[in-house]
Amino acid sequence: LRLWKTQPVGIDMDRFNKGDYASVTYNEGIAGLISKVLYPNDNHLEGKMLRLRQQYFLSSASITNIVRKHLSNHESMESFAEKNAIHVNDTHPTLAIAELMRILMDECGYDWDSSMSIVRQTFSYTNHTVLPEALEQWSVDLVKTVLPRIYQIISEIDSRLIVELRNRFGDDRAKIEYMRIISAGSIKMANLCVYVCHSVNGVSEIHSRIITEQLFSDYYYYTPSKFKNVTNGIDYRRWLLQSAPELTDLLSLTIGDEFKHNALALKKLEAYVQDNTILQALLDVKHQSKLRLAGYLNKSLEYPLNPDSIFDLQVKRMHEYKRQHLNALQIVYRYLRLKDGYSSDYLPHTYIFGAKAAPGYYYAKQMIRFICGLERLLEKDLALRDMLRVVFVEDYRVTLSEILIPAADVSEQISLAGTEASGTGNMKLMMDGAITLGTLDGANVEILRAVGEENFLLFGMTEHEVNHIKWYEKYEPGRYYTEQPEIKATLDFIKKGFESEMFEDIYNLRYHDPYMVLADFSSYIEAQNRIDSLYGNPLNWAKMSLMNTANSGIFSADISIGNYAKNIWDISPINS
Repeated sequence: LRLWKTQPVGIDMDRFNKGDYASVTYNEGIAGLISKVLYPNDNHLEGKMLRLRQQYFLSSASITNIVRKHLSNHESMESFAEKNAIHVNDTHPTLAIAELMRILMDECGYDWDSSMSIVRQTFSYTNHTVLPEALEQWSVDLVKTVLPRIYQIISEIDSRLIVELRNRFGDDRAKIEYMRIISAGSIKMANLCVYVCHSVNGVSEIHSRIITEQLFSDYYYYTPSKFKNVTNGIDYRRWLLQSAPELTDLLSLTIGDEFKHNALALKKLEAYVQDNTILQALLDVKHQSKLRLAGYLNKSLEYPLNPDSIFDLQVKRMHEYKRQHLNALQIVYRYLRLKDGYSSDYLPHTYIFGAKAAPGYYYAKQMIRFICGLERLLEKDLALRDMLRVVFVEDYRVTLSEILIPAADVSEQISLAGTEASGTGNMKLMMDGAITLGTLDGANVEILRAVGEENFLLFGMTEHEVNHIKWYEKYEPGRYYTEQPEIKATLDFIKKGFESEMFEDIYNLRYHDPYMVLADFSSYIEAQNRIDSLYGNPLNWAKMSLMNTANSGIFSADISIGNYAKNIWDISPINS
């Protein structure tokens, strides 16, 4: 894995001496720009062209480097696939497939069939999402203009695929059109990966099932043997040993040090689930982590956080399908209840958000604006802010997560069922003792199975129920607004605005709700209310926390990488 840097090959002295300084400077600037800022906004042509150049440059540089290393140790490319495994991680590096074909044919002199055989044996593909925006499609005209030789190669792959599909499926034009790589003026990068690569996998059990039953169902029927599952894993030595030193020390004293090199040894902690001394020690460790986080966040707050409140954490990319706005709507509802005098029903809560939105993602920006407005509203309410706080953490990043995650009591994993491929934040939070509040989505399914329903806060529709509404009923969010008073009260409050701002995009959920926030709202409220009753019994909450940590070892990246190595890359560990 490398970050490559572009630089111009040199000044065009003929143009320079003719006084064409602007052209020379422009070309130098374009060359440097390719690696200057990654992932530019691509809601305009210039951004799309720069992204395409970036993807080709990074892929080409990596492939060239791998080929150069191989040829420095081997006489030819015949053994390339035996000695090299190249993994396409989502669709962004897909151009590497065509680039290796180009090198094999144009620079090494192999024919098409020999080149494709090497490429097929070399490349594997992991799909990380079912969302359309991550399944890249590039305009044929754009690729033709920017990468003409690469387009020729992709076009030839598509032509040969069509012949194969006709031999297999006859004149089933709809199926062939859906499976082909170039269709309706676009190049489907995911289809290119699935067709060429020798292995295709999802990153959780439910996700891998979705890609075989829905997303790539025709390809699964065509070549079922290449489809696999490898559930995501986390670098637990960073997220436990480094980020949660107090918890790590307690674990060492309790179950020994084996877990530091074998995460499955965390299972030994289960033997102490009835040990009140250990349970109290876990509560004390969590409190220390909360004090550390409060100390960090208090630097930017006028009023200090209460470390005795429930720290409810939602840290992840800001996106509609992750439904940070569902969390925020629930906070508004809780605020209105507190205003109506229901304080005896609730314990103090601190809701902490951390996220970044893509630069051109308008609705995600509106979600951030809404949450920040809610934060200001609550900060000014002197009567309630000891009971209800919202903090939107600035400049969310991995190093900050190392402070946030160990301090969480509750882990918000509330995406609409069937939209989250896996998640890894859910695993990190689970390992550090947070209780998952989540839907049956992504790796939540495996977390629930590992810890048991009594140690997981489950809510919301299942994927089957979501699909039934989506495909067999017409989802009408306005009906929930009309029939459920808690939704009506919440949205009506938002409609009036607060903190001198209006939040029409959030209120308009009653008309347009693609991720079914309102359908899951009541179930989510019930789950949030369960938190109050469960947290009110500290030792019982500590038992739930212990069971989460004890059963988190299955999500070690050691296991995930071992599965990739054995089942996809065909490599074995070397004992040093």
